[in-house]
Amino acid sequence: MSLSRTSLHPAVSVIVVNFNRVSLLRDCLQSLARQEGVSCEWIVVDNGSSDGSAEMVEQEFPDAILIRNRENLGFCAANNQGIQAARAEFVALLNNDAVAEPQWLYELLEETRFSPMVGMVASKILVAGRPGVIDKVGHGIYWDGQNRGRGSGQVDCGQFDTQREILWPDGCAALYRKSMLDEIGAFDEDFFAYADDADLGMRARCAGWRARYAPWAVVHHHRGATMGKLNPKRIALIERNRVWLAVKHFPLWLLLLNPFFYGLRVLSGVVAGLTGKGEAGQARGIRAKMELGLALLAADWAALRGLPSMWRKRRAWRTRRRLSDKEVVALMRQHLLTLDELSKNVA
Repeated sequence: MSLSRTSLHPAVSVIVVNFNRVSLLRDCLQSLARQEGVSCEWIVVDNGSSDGSAEMVEQEFPDAILIRNRENLGFCAANNQGIQAARAEFVALLNNDAVAEPQWLYELLEETRFSPMVGMVASKILVAGRPGVIDKVGHGIYWDGQNRGRGSGQVDCGQFDTQREILWPDGCAALYRKSMLDEIGAFDEDFFAYADDADLGMRARCAGWRARYAPWAVVHHHRGATMGKLNPKRIALIERNRVWLAVKHFPLWLLLLNPFFYGLRVLSGVVAGLTGKGEAGQARGIRAKMELGLALLAADWAALRGLPSMWRKRRAWRTRRRLSDKEVVALMRQHLLTLDELSKNVA
C-alpha cells in the first residue's frame, strides 16, 4: 500500500533538483507517487526554470514542497537547500531525469538496517529506453581521481544482484543518513555539478561511515539528459572536479603522481576513441574531438586556479578524518576501476 507523502513524520525526504526539464520532472514525480511502504515528503528545488516546471509542480503536485530559485545555482547548492529543508531521518536524492520503481525507497531503507554506521545506500540505476543496460551500481575510482559508476554499459544479467559494501553511491539516486550529513557537511558548492557525490562520499568514508548497495532499489535514468553526455561544459566540470577531489582527499605521494596516472588514462581514452569505444568514440568527427580536448585543457586550467581554495579545505578536513592515508589508499584499491572500465565502457 502506498503511504502518503504528506505524513507529519516522513521516514524519507526525497529531493529532486530541476532545471528546464518539465516533462522529465513530471515522470519523475509520478514515480514517487507510486512508492510503496514508505512515508515520505517531496522537496522539489527548481533552479530558475523558464519552461513552466515550477508552475507544473504547483498545479499537479500541490503537496510537494517547492523551493524556487531565481537562477541556476547548480546541483550542489540546490540539493543543500533541500537537505536543509528536510524533516526526515533519511534524505534521498533522485535526478529529475530518473524514474523510480515502486519499491525503490523501501529497498534503500532496508539496507540501512545492516548497521547504524551505514550512512549511504546506492541504487541499481538502469539506462532508460535501453532495457537491461546498466548505467551504474555504485561508484569506483581510479588513481587520478576519476570516478565512475560500476557496471556502466553492461547488460544486467544478475551479476550485480548481491547486497554489498560499495565505495559510495551515485547522487542520481541515493539515500543518505541525515545525521551523517550533519556531521560531515553536505555538498561542496564549489563543485557546482559532477563529482560532488564523490567528494561527499569520500568525506563520509574517511570519517568512518559505510556505504551499501541495494540491488532491488531500481531506477531508470535518461543518462546525460540534463546537459548532454558530450557537452563540453559537462566534460569540463567532470575534469575540473576530478582534480579538486584528488587535492582534497588523496595522500600527498599519490597526489604528486596524479599527472602520471592522468596521462595513462588520457592515452587509454585516445586509443579507445580511435576504435570507436567509450565516450571519446561517441564524438563524431575531428571537430567534436577537438572540442572535447579543448574542454579538458580549459578544465585543468580552472582546476589549477581553484587549488588554493581546495588546499585550504584539505587542511581543514584532515583534522576530522578517522582513516589514515594508508587506509584511504586501501579503500581506493578495494574499489579501483581499470583503464578499460574508464575508457571503453559507457552506457
